[in-house]
Amino acid sequence: MSISRSTRPRIYQLFVRLFGNANQTRKWNGTLKDNGCGKFEDINDAALLSLRDLGISHLWLTGVLEHASGTAYGCRPADDAILLKGIAGSPYAIRDYFDVSPDYAQNPEQRMDEFRSLLARCEAYGLKTIIDFVPNHVARSYRSDIFDEEDLGRDDDCSVFFCRDNHFFYLQPGDSGSGPPLRLPTEGIASSDGRFAPETHIGRVTGNNAITWAPSRHDWYDTVKLNYGHDFRHGRDTSHLPGADATLEEVPRTWRSMDRILSYWQEMGVSGFRVDMAHMVPMEFWAWLVTRARQRNASVFFMAEAYDNDPAKLCDGHVLDELLAVGFDAVYDDPIYDALMGLYDEGKWCNDLDALIFTGGRFHRSLRYGENHDEVRLAARGEWADLGSKVGKPVCAALFAMGRGPVMIYNGQELGERADGSEGFAGDNGRTSIFDYWSMPAQIPWINDGRYDGAGLDADTKVLRHWYGRLLHVIQQPAFEHGEFYGLNFANRDNPNFGRMADDSCSGHWLYAFLRRDQVSGHAVLVLINFHATAEMQNLTVSIPEEAWDWLGVPKADRFKHARDLLTDHCFAAEILGNEICVPSLLACNALMLEILQSQI
Repeated sequence: MSISRSTRPRIYQLFVRLFGNANQTRKWNGTLKDNGCGKFEDINDAALLSLRDLGISHLWLTGVLEHASGTAYGCRPADDAILLKGIAGSPYAIRDYFDVSPDYAQNPEQRMDEFRSLLARCEAYGLKTIIDFVPNHVARSYRSDIFDEEDLGRDDDCSVFFCRDNHFFYLQPGDSGSGPPLRLPTEGIASSDGRFAPETHIGRVTGNNAITWAPSRHDWYDTVKLNYGHDFRHGRDTSHLPGADATLEEVPRTWRSMDRILSYWQEMGVSGFRVDMAHMVPMEFWAWLVTRARQRNASVFFMAEAYDNDPAKLCDGHVLDELLAVGFDAVYDDPIYDALMGLYDEGKWCNDLDALIFTGGRFHRSLRYGENHDEVRLAARGEWADLGSKVGKPVCAALFAMGRGPVMIYNGQELGERADGSEGFAGDNGRTSIFDYWSMPAQIPWINDGRYDGAGLDADTKVLRHWYGRLLHVIQQPAFEHGEFYGLNFANRDNPNFGRMADDSCSGHWLYAFLRRDQVSGHAVLVLINFHATAEMQNLTVSIPEEAWDWLGVPKADRFKHARDLLTDHCFAAEILGNEICVPSLLACNALMLEILQSQI
């Protein structure tokens, strides 16, 4: 397949702790010694070449920053168990913004050198690197060993809840939880009273804004909230904060600290940042920070994890639009992901997607994914109607083909990883744990002793991985890279041959159809997706309104007579009946991407 040079980010979320770990012990709540841990050096030339050939352009190196952990090193003691979620610890409880996890280094004392070598390998293969930026909270044990002068909380006024230039929010004696000392939830930790000595007299607010001396297990008790010069108790109005052109001297102290952190990683060669819970931080800060980051490197990439339905968001408008307005390149598309999952567990219809399709800028700047570390695996037992890895085909075909924004695959997804069983802290929840030392059973045959050639994969898994690679290459075609979207379900609700099931009163329950067209090249594609678990749809007809034909720019006398499925390269004669296209069949849990080839005159 001929592919033009693409600029659309195709991201592979690579959780370093998991990715290269071939240890098959998988002991519940096991230590690093028991269960092993992925290393920077596991992401070798063979792995990078394989990912590049799959169609990946960016690697999100997840969990790189040093975080609180139960594993001790000569260069760093273990954290108190009461501060941890799992022995390995959450990669979002940052212990030092300027350091990387020693777990990932063959020689922990040389961990930064090993990380720099990884960045150089990625660059050699043309892969851009993204790391996490976690601006809302840090571990309770935060302390920078790399830059002692950058320690957060130093010189804070701990006697007040809020001060503009404090790094943290400080609990007061009358706050919830019966006053000091701070008492952390300690279920399952023997001989612990939940007391963390540094917060015996001075307590701090949790990362999820819990103002209490006794946070629950459901709070982000392992983290503390950072202060950006806005007292969140007083609502969402942050208009009092400085603007994007403010000088360093004019902004709150935490702003300056975060700017130094991003500058440090940019100078090291990191290409971009995945920002954790970006909606909980003031928009004024983002406008200022992104401006400064782009002054250092105009092409730095920012993608935001954010949720408009979170009461903790710091804006009154739609937070995804607000984040794009202040400079982010992309935002999580949680709404469409949820709608697709709802097809299988909430009785939703494909027609329900129409309410989420709009012409605004966000539609084509949304990061779309079928999996990430927070969501259940597509192949997880009991999830997604328990269809296994095959459900990834319709789900990701829809997500990746409908817009122009970045797309993402989570490590193991392309191999049908199921996340079976309970790893430890996370429990058996359909997700691969981010809190525990673990490995992915589906990944190990692909790793094949560091060859990353998939020699140990079974035939079905090889087919699945090839399909994902094909999809990643197809979406680099002009219609998907640059084109617009035209939905067709609205025009087919009364069409009985549009995948209608016997008990459906109208069409559009399990079939979704849309057009993509690039105006410059004229490249056009009809996308048909069958989400049904078992039913092959036969003798389909797709009604295309006259205005859609005009939008395609195909004259009546020259309407396409041939179509090629970009996912398989299969070509067939397409029967045209008036404004309808007839398609012989569409398999269950499958998609067709029919390239429209105008007849040669």
